[in-house]
Amino acid sequence: MAMTGAELIWEVLAREGVEVVFGYPGGAILPAYDALHRSPIRHVLVRHEQGAAHMADGYARASGKPGVAMATSGPGATNLVTGIATAMMDSSPIVCITGQVPSGLIGRDAFQETDVTGITLPITKHNYLVTSPDEIGPALKEAFHIARSGRPGPVLVDITKDAQQGRAEFDWESFRVAQRPSDIPPRLAPSLQEIDKAARLIDQARRPVILAGQGIIHSGASRLLLEFARKAGIPVSSTLLGLGGFPASDPLHLGMMGMHGEAWVNQAIQQADLLLALGMRFDDRVTGDTSSYAPKAIKIHVDIDRAEINKNVRVQLGMVADLSEALRALTGRVQARRRREWLGWIEEQKGCTAVRDIQAMPDNGQLHAAHVIHDIWRLSGGQAIIVTDVGQHQMWEAQYYRHECPRQLITSGGLGTMGFALPAAIGARFAHPQDEIWVIAGDGGFQMTAAELSTCAQEDLKLNIAVINNGYLGMVRQWQEFFYQGRYESTPLHNPDFVKLAQAHGLTALRASGREEAQMAIAEARRRPETLVIDFQVVQEDSVYPMVPAGSSLGEMIRRPGTLVETAAD
Repeated sequence: MAMTGAELIWEVLAREGVEVVFGYPGGAILPAYDALHRSPIRHVLVRHEQGAAHMADGYARASGKPGVAMATSGPGATNLVTGIATAMMDSSPIVCITGQVPSGLIGRDAFQETDVTGITLPITKHNYLVTSPDEIGPALKEAFHIARSGRPGPVLVDITKDAQQGRAEFDWESFRVAQRPSDIPPRLAPSLQEIDKAARLIDQARRPVILAGQGIIHSGASRLLLEFARKAGIPVSSTLLGLGGFPASDPLHLGMMGMHGEAWVNQAIQQADLLLALGMRFDDRVTGDTSSYAPKAIKIHVDIDRAEINKNVRVQLGMVADLSEALRALTGRVQARRRREWLGWIEEQKGCTAVRDIQAMPDNGQLHAAHVIHDIWRLSGGQAIIVTDVGQHQMWEAQYYRHECPRQLITSGGLGTMGFALPAAIGARFAHPQDEIWVIAGDGGFQMTAAELSTCAQEDLKLNIAVINNGYLGMVRQWQEFFYQGRYESTPLHNPDFVKLAQAHGLTALRASGREEAQMAIAEARRRPETLVIDFQVVQEDSVYPMVPAGSSLGEMIRRPGTLVETAAD
């Protein structure tokens, strides 16, 4: 069956199960847009190409399937870069399709020509420059395979305008996916020798801790992790991106580790005699100073990406394996244990902070961001999908919203991309049309992609948007308070009226500056069928506690003034 290259694009996407594409048209991709009317795939018009990449990312994280973004050449393609880098750092499977100037003009500084494959080479799993209509089908089919296989990630396919306009035969079965040396089989089982050694080390340990990363979620291994942890009696700490991979309500769940993790979690890690790291990369925000990280612990690291083993922390046993396969094998080999002494010691370290009852905070008429997060968790019954931006509110969300299920928290971890939340939530909405979704964004990051409010209005979407408005770039201000003698250089914000801004986009908005107002606004947002923006005017100079300064040992922890929070340094 002969068709144009532009028609081929949509045919391949349909065969790959794509239902929605997020994009912005332009000259070099216009043939593809002209062919769109013959495709059943829905297109969502974004207001900035960065938003398209984040929407594809949010869709992928919420659904587990590749998201798709589309843009034209030159500035359209380069505007995708931040979103592609975000997906790469967090192992999110997206496929970005960009138009390119006609092949005869490449290298001649043609209008809107940019070497986007060269630009994105370090931030994609793979990318393609397609100059012939015959190459479109095989390249796109292979792009989806690479994006979703092994450790997921972004792939970019740059297609020249003349390749879109030319004609080629469409034969789906003939489009072969090349087997590259770097390809990792979709299901990678550890060796019996590795499993036996790991099981012996786990059985011999008296103070083990599991470090659960996002790989648990990607592998679909949450149930297996719960079964393994309960049998072996091992407490579980989660990375930021791993939250929801192990139920927060389970007695074995410690909470989030690292820079803003609870003091007792970091104490347990530092005192452990064995760490079992599952699908995590020992990020610097997790380990602090690696020279003093868990010095007494034997370390076992299981990851599907061979490059992560011994990259940041030296381990005694590294297993390159799919976590589902590894956990299934380990559960069958380890002894059933209760470890009452170890778990009892951890419980003692919690002290008065064991229950984070934000309800007990004195109500002095001011609204704390933690109040807002807690009330969203309580009123939603802990069942909502939360999409956060980056900053203080992100850490408060991790501390005060208790995630029970995988893919309940969508956030930018590795790159820390401000402006991520709103477009990513739009993508999540298309993955989950019926679920309750909350955007939690700071006033700084929200303004970076606030134009996507018009996308919400045009697509008639339902999102609940909580703007945590403290009048500062909050996390940067906090660092200035702690480490730069309170010199708030370039962090105070002159914000717009967020209620009027939302209304200008044709949306409903509310404002809350007290606890009772906040609870009423949250309830109203949940009740209404349309997108609703809430401007939560919270305490300005509030800080996230506890906090381990960057580059410090996990024992060097800043605690909340005037409280009894224990630290490892104590």
